Amino acid sequence: MLLRSALLSAALMLAFGAHAADWQADPAASTLGFSGTAESEAFEGLFKTFVPAITFDPAQLSGARFEVEISLGSADTKNADRDETLRGEDFFSVASFPDARYVATAFRDLGGGRFAADGRLSLRGVEKPVTLEFTWSQEGETATLQGKATLNRLDFGVGGGDWADASTIAHEVGVTTRLSLRAK
Repeated sequence: MLLRSALLSAALMLAFGAHAADWQADPAASTLGFSGTAESEAFEGLFKTFVPAITFDPAQLSGARFEVEISLGSADTKNADRDETLRGEDFFSVASFPDARYVATAFRDLGGGRFAADGRLSLRGVEKPVTLEFTWSQEGETATLQGKATLNRLDFGVGGGDWADASTIAHEVGVTTRLSLRAK
């Protein structure tokens, strides 16, 4: 009986120890940005409203998960005309698709504190794979995640038709994030 109890306790400790840590982002200190080129002019923007749910422990990648809900209507490039165009039917089509969603459940250690999250981005009703490469630094109950990804906007139907020409708007879009996190 004592041996069985000890084995059960060990199994429970292993099961709970294999779970990665849950983190909550500080919205005031976290950013989700994007960059591109339009008519040979580089621009940057931010999504003012996004909600990340992060489960991550560098020693337990099998239990990691990123899930981010992004309010597309919150895109801000500091240019009212461009922002209105981004929200319109040709680009984000916010009236039909108000949110985008990124979910990653497969993670790789790239060495040197660098990792890759292999996930899927749902945008405008299209779901495609997107890999986020990121660094992770942790000090006790706080952590910082800094990441970047590159995607082709046409893969998601963003800016098709008259806007599909790469000489007008580059197909490649950079995505950057910096999350200031606290353990839950």
